[in-house]
Amino acid sequence: MPHPVSGPSSHPVSGPSPSPSPVPVGPARRGVLRGSLAASAALALGGVGLAAPAFALSGRPRAAWGVQTGDVTASSGLVWVRSDRPARMVVETSATESFRRARRHRGPLLGAGTDFTGTTALRGLPAGEQIHYRVTLADPDDPLRTGEPVTGTFRTAPDRRRDGVRFLWSGDIAGQGWGINPDVGGFRAYDEMRRLDPDFFLCSGDAIYADGVIEPSVTLPDGRIWRNVTTPEKSKVAETLDEYRGNFRYNLLDHNVRAFNARVPSIVQWDDHEVRNNWYPGQILDDPRYTEKDVDVLAARAARAFGEYTPVSPLHLPGGRGRVHRVVRYGPLLDVFVLDMRSYRNPNSPNRQADDTTGILGAEQLAWLKRELAASTAVWKVLAADMPIGLVVPDGAADFEAIAQGDPGAPLGRELQIAELLRFVKHRRITGTLWLTADVHYTSAQHYAPERAAFKDFAPFWEFVSGPLAAGGFPANALDGTFGPERVFVRAPERANLSPMESPQYFGEVDIDGHSGDLTVRLRAEGGKVLFSKVLRPGRVGQ
Repeated sequence: MPHPVSGPSSHPVSGPSPSPSPVPVGPARRGVLRGSLAASAALALGGVGLAAPAFALSGRPRAAWGVQTGDVTASSGLVWVRSDRPARMVVETSATESFRRARRHRGPLLGAGTDFTGTTALRGLPAGEQIHYRVTLADPDDPLRTGEPVTGTFRTAPDRRRDGVRFLWSGDIAGQGWGINPDVGGFRAYDEMRRLDPDFFLCSGDAIYADGVIEPSVTLPDGRIWRNVTTPEKSKVAETLDEYRGNFRYNLLDHNVRAFNARVPSIVQWDDHEVRNNWYPGQILDDPRYTEKDVDVLAARAARAFGEYTPVSPLHLPGGRGRVHRVVRYGPLLDVFVLDMRSYRNPNSPNRQADDTTGILGAEQLAWLKRELAASTAVWKVLAADMPIGLVVPDGAADFEAIAQGDPGAPLGRELQIAELLRFVKHRRITGTLWLTADVHYTSAQHYAPERAAFKDFAPFWEFVSGPLAAGGFPANALDGTFGPERVFVRAPERANLSPMESPQYFGEVDIDGHSGDLTVRLRAEGGKVLFSKVLRPGRVGQ
């Protein structure tokens, strides 16, 4: 994924909203800086008070950061909220906006240990229905002392094939220094996506840029000024838990994001920028911006913040390690296989080793994916990947960040693991697979076919790329011929890190027809334009 180069970040904010918490920095100059950054956020938020949660103890609990839902199925879902002080989270659900015959779900006690965030699981929901919900925060010492409820809505997955499914995907948010810009209306793509009223949104990684500093302003090549909302946590690379938390809060300052979250459930995965650019387990940094050089320490803090600020089930592996990979079953038409190409990978290298059992997924995750794909009865099986397969993504002069390494011959390095997976799909005759990703900051469609490939023991398949959603645009990456990709469509800038003022933001749409089972992919540009579409037929091994 593109490295955070010098330059800004676009993201607006307006309306009643939250408060950036201060980060512990040095004396004098840092203190002045903290005050100016808080003033920037306060201006964008209409002057809402900026006290940190630990000190905002007067009045009633508030949920100014909005609500989110995630991992919705035919009978369940997750609701997220953040309080401004200790509070009990209570969720009510109903079939109507009037909340007649509401059902009550008692949530967790929100406190400092989770940065006053919490998630409540909803179970026993009706399939294929619009669910209205409201979240109330209650004083833990006086349950009758409650804040103003915050409302939202979502649709549960259908239990009948004929109802169809439609969702959006993208990634790469607040990257390369392009933050919330009130002058352009903030993260406008979120408003456009909300108006399309999808069943859910797949966030394909880089949901934050923890290593991306947001400066107050950036001058564009044509002389225009990009103006950012700034916060203390975005004034340096994230290293502490509070700084990682502050990166997630930054995106929630945008009114478009909060409005979108209240209406569209998400399936969220992570990639590198949730921790830092191009990271891998065991890495020791040679980067003067970081005082903490052990990436495993940073990743643990980032994973905790990710779990606190996204509506993800509390899945755990042995030893209590958080887990991102999972299957979200969205009715008879669709299973979404959320991959984690970051936590289990081997170190970035020239990626030409002849034997590689770790690869980009790790042996355990690959075995899990094979089992789940073989067991799936869904018509369509979306492999939600946080990195592309055949696009060459370098890491420095000699190493590679993704799967491909530019050698068009037989599989080597991480390609060996993907070859094993593709061979498995073919020989087990698993139908209806397609790959969706973001990461490279442009949009494209690649078709992979054995007749064009050095490795031939697989069935043809499609990979669709979209993004960024609110970050810099980058030129198209080279293709690696090992799996025979053909670039059927691409839309990308000609130079690196074009601002959202200079290059449109991108997201993709997947529409599965309930009667025919046909799946249509549309690659969209901000502004309402469909750039490319492709119809795939159900029941095939490959396409």
